[in-house]
Amino acid sequence: MILQAEHIAKAYGEKKVLKDISIELKAGELVCLLGVSGVGKTTLFNILSGLTLPDSGRILLEGQDITGTAGHISYMQQKDLLLPHKTVLDNVALPLILNGMKKKEARREADQLFERFGLSGTQEKYPDQLSGGMRQRAALLRTYMCGNKVALLDEPFSALDTITKSAMQEWFLKVMEDIQLSTVFITHDVEEAILLSDRIYIMSGSPAVISALLPITEKKPRDREFLLRDEFIEYKRKIKELLE
Repeated sequence: MILQAEHIAKAYGEKKVLKDISIELKAGELVCLLGVSGVGKTTLFNILSGLTLPDSGRILLEGQDITGTAGHISYMQQKDLLLPHKTVLDNVALPLILNGMKKKEARREADQLFERFGLSGTQEKYPDQLSGGMRQRAALLRTYMCGNKVALLDEPFSALDTITKSAMQEWFLKVMEDIQLSTVFITHDVEEAILLSDRIYIMSGSPAVISALLPITEKKPRDREFLLRDEFIEYKRKIKELLE
């Protein structure tokens, strides 16, 4: 087990947001947090990443208590947050530079991964010259360059149109299989959760609890034809029942 959240609770003033939340992530696994908007998924991400301190409970990374300390886990938020005045290559290399690597060496190391992430030819472009899908690829590569073993992805495809989103999901499955980055993924999209996940945690209630855990047993990467199969339809029916 690479990441564990144990009995996490959080309140803001009188409003209780999270109640006794426990989740686990295995090495190389993608686990999804699925729940309605406002249930507390992003609050949990802020606690997992060390940006917010829980009122009770703890976060363990490979058995080490990292509760309330940032920098151990990579965190990609909904917006790509690429710096508009920097080239795509300099944006991607930024985590290496911030960790003390010389700029020339950081650019060279980042450049080696552009082909794997489908970004060849974009190195010297600026973010506003890229499509939404390409910007998200660059943001995911920058997250990977942070060098941490675990990444938190908060609805990275939610702003994309349907066609681009579908293509990005297929691409993402192939890349994650290749780089074996352990990932916790937030989404509101039931189909996306089933397509991408090894396991799905259902968050519900106020304050939020983990109301169900659903393993997705089909081998990955899963193609679009999986969305038409009876197994997928049964997963979707079960999840909607749990959310309701």
